[in-house]
Amino acid sequence: MAFIRKKQQEQLLQLYSKERFSLLLLNLEEYYFEQHTAHHIQRKGFQNERKIRGSLKICSKSVIFEPDAISQPIIKIPLRDCIKIGKHGENGAHRHFANAKSGGISLIFSQVYFIKEHNIVAPYKIERGKMEYVFELDVSGKVEDVVETLLQLHRASCLDKLGDQTAMITAILQSRLARTSFDKNRFQSVSEKLHMECKAEMVTPLVTNPGHVCITDTNLYFQPLNGYPKPVVRITLQDVRRIYKRRHGLMPLGLEVFCTEDDLCSDIYLKFYDPQDRDDLYFYIATYLEHHVAERTAESYTLQWQRGHLSNYQYLLHLNNLADRSCNDLSQYPVFPWIISDYCSSELDLSNPGTFRDLSKPVGALNKERLERLLTRYQEMPEPKFMYGSHYSSPGYVLFYLVRIAPEYMLCLQNGRFDNADRMFNSIAETWKNCLDGATDFKELIPEFYGDDVSFLVNNLKLDLGKRQGGQMVDDVELPSWAQSPEDFLQKSKDALESNYVSEHLHEWIDLIFGYKQKGSEAVGAHNVFHPLTYEGGVDLNSIEDPDEKVAMLTQILEFGQTPKQLFVTPHPRRITPKFKSLSQTSSHNASIADSPVSPAEESFEDLTEESKTLAWNNIAKLQLHEQHKIHKETVTGIAVSCNGSSVFTTSQDSTLKMFSKQSKMLQRSISFSNMALSSCLLLPGDATVISSSWDNNVYFYSIAFGRRQDTLMGHDDAVSKICWHDNRLYSASWDSTVKVWSAVPAEMTGTKRHQFDMLAELEHDVSVDTISLNAASTLLVSGTKEGTVNIWDLTTATLLQQVPCHSGTVCDTAFSPDSRHVLSTGEDGCVNVIDVQTGMLISSMTSDEPQRCFLWDGNTVLSGSQSGELLVWDLLGGKITERIQGHAGAVTCIWMNEQCSSIITGGEDRQIMFWKLQY
Repeated sequence: MAFIRKKQQEQLLQLYSKERFSLLLLNLEEYYFEQHTAHHIQRKGFQNERKIRGSLKICSKSVIFEPDAISQPIIKIPLRDCIKIGKHGENGAHRHFANAKSGGISLIFSQVYFIKEHNIVAPYKIERGKMEYVFELDVSGKVEDVVETLLQLHRASCLDKLGDQTAMITAILQSRLARTSFDKNRFQSVSEKLHMECKAEMVTPLVTNPGHVCITDTNLYFQPLNGYPKPVVRITLQDVRRIYKRRHGLMPLGLEVFCTEDDLCSDIYLKFYDPQDRDDLYFYIATYLEHHVAERTAESYTLQWQRGHLSNYQYLLHLNNLADRSCNDLSQYPVFPWIISDYCSSELDLSNPGTFRDLSKPVGALNKERLERLLTRYQEMPEPKFMYGSHYSSPGYVLFYLVRIAPEYMLCLQNGRFDNADRMFNSIAETWKNCLDGATDFKELIPEFYGDDVSFLVNNLKLDLGKRQGGQMVDDVELPSWAQSPEDFLQKSKDALESNYVSEHLHEWIDLIFGYKQKGSEAVGAHNVFHPLTYEGGVDLNSIEDPDEKVAMLTQILEFGQTPKQLFVTPHPRRITPKFKSLSQTSSHNASIADSPVSPAEESFEDLTEESKTLAWNNIAKLQLHEQHKIHKETVTGIAVSCNGSSVFTTSQDSTLKMFSKQSKMLQRSISFSNMALSSCLLLPGDATVISSSWDNNVYFYSIAFGRRQDTLMGHDDAVSKICWHDNRLYSASWDSTVKVWSAVPAEMTGTKRHQFDMLAELEHDVSVDTISLNAASTLLVSGTKEGTVNIWDLTTATLLQQVPCHSGTVCDTAFSPDSRHVLSTGEDGCVNVIDVQTGMLISSMTSDEPQRCFLWDGNTVLSGSQSGELLVWDLLGGKITERIQGHAGAVTCIWMNEQCSSIITGGEDRQIMFWKLQY
């Protein structure tokens, strides 16, 4: 998983540098400046003088000496504990060494840390009392400069106010960066063109490392000021797949670069000193990527997840990424939910809802008694109120789970100590119980609980993590009785995360963590209110003038935990849980043939039809033009085809309805109802009557058998823009701002008796309605307006379910997905939008450089007709246009597809109809 992979990368880098030293030996917010080959001289000047060779590292708050021999401990001397720093022998008893050729540096101090003796990771050993260490540099000429640097850093460490310390160290760092620049000899190729260079820091968990960033036309480089862990880090732009702007320390200064599509672990995380530098670099990389990788939004991932193309695990990874969560930032580490609530049973029953945690509630609200106590305190609390004094994710919680794989991080965070043995991550069941009952414990989980690497559960490093009160040593994590092994525990946890129960309820947890219940009154109602400092925008650090207060506030924020960036402001849609064929087939065997709604033969035929549709849509990009005919004098506006496919009916702005024979390839009839444009047409069941809508406010019924106008419905006060029909009901949309539903009892076959029209409902809009569409069951209707709003109506109650303003300009076309879960709309603005029917959430929006006038879709793939006359194939789940097919000489204005999805007809502004066939 993320952190474990990051840890493995760091171990590889340490092998590369052959060092035991790590930036984790530094204090938080401390910088490593430079190193010098040196000897630690023990008992200087005495007969038993001893020299230990190693590397002396100058850091902003400490001096660290790493002996070459791993049996010797690393020495860390805090500068604030130094009493005197100087050239050895300048003052006092050792003056006779002052002019010696060797360069000696003397440190007199009151406290020293010994770390990683015999290369064993363990709590730091501390020795206190006044003592002197002498370090002799290999290059004696550098002694004065090093002493001067140490004295300067010592002055900073000894300042009374933390804000003043930070300011002085920052000034020293910026001075060093200003005196250096990126070494162009590090370019991969002499032909590379430099585009930008600036100062930045590379971010890894608990650590930032200053240096220079450089970007060329082919590579992104980072050169650490200290040359650690290697002289330069290089990212090939061609390998980059994703980039994200990040908040770092609540400031818009971070940039994270990924060379993988789905991994949570990035290739480099940079923190800039100037937001403009960050934005410039982002813009350059984004421009480079524009033609290679589509930028993904939370909504586009939602669509993929809903339709089963992303697992619950993958979807949560993407949401964490988009919400500024990064495995490089422990204050914003990816957060995952507790899923299982049963840690006592010997068998885990994933078919029992009682096995699972209630995902509609935050951890703090799962225990009713505890919640009542918290609510009492909340009601008595002055503003700003909060329900929980600790967060569900913080650096301490992350390392609580990961101490066995990342002990050095825990030691870094806790000043060289592990936590009390009884407070360690000892047992899954204990941890869950404490999260339910503990007065201050509301933590969620991390992605590792649903990954493949068990090392965070097992004490493979044989760490001495202490002894519990009962006398037992802290070792491997105790697993629930239903888990046979760590591998089995992770597998069952993954199974639980991907279970039907979680798929049906995960959106409720997303609402709490990333969604509309994260803030405001909805958060209060959901008992989901945390300390104000944990929220984005909870405090403006730039407005705090006192530097001490500012540093203290930032430290508190980073250590306390941060709420993810809010991704959704409306309820998150549910996942579409698949109904597997095997289940329905099993149940049908148990039913009698008489009870079965369809015969086995019909069932098989239905399966074949679905398979043929799927095959067709998978090959939709292979459309080939079969024939074309110019049969109108103006733009073609509507297409309807008889069941046997022999007759094609078209309407046009030239005011005519035409009947074209596909077999003879000849025009058979041309009918004019008025001198105004016709806007759409459809065939009634039985292929005896064709209906046309007109700009003259009427709907016309034409009898094919008798060759005459059979009826006229004068139902609107302005042009009728679109009509639909289902089960003896006519749905008409108009520029008069209404959609009307009519009961239309059909005329007798003799053609003498007229239709009977009764208006059943009037769906009122604020502006003219340009398009409508029904779902498969005709229980829902979607309408698109002149001002860019998409409206979803419940036809059983004639009520508005959703109103989504999602286009800037007229909505050209709308349609439901086959499963009625989504609506797709296209507009004059070139956008192709997908809306969740249940919540009204805009879950995908793709753009083209021209309007898409009409379309067909199967829920995943879209075939659209564009203003330029091209047919475009869109992969909604991949977020990209996959094919452009040359078609009409003007806009494609209408499109028809047969039931098998193998034959397509388009009409256009060029007055032509074109017949297309799939070739595969």
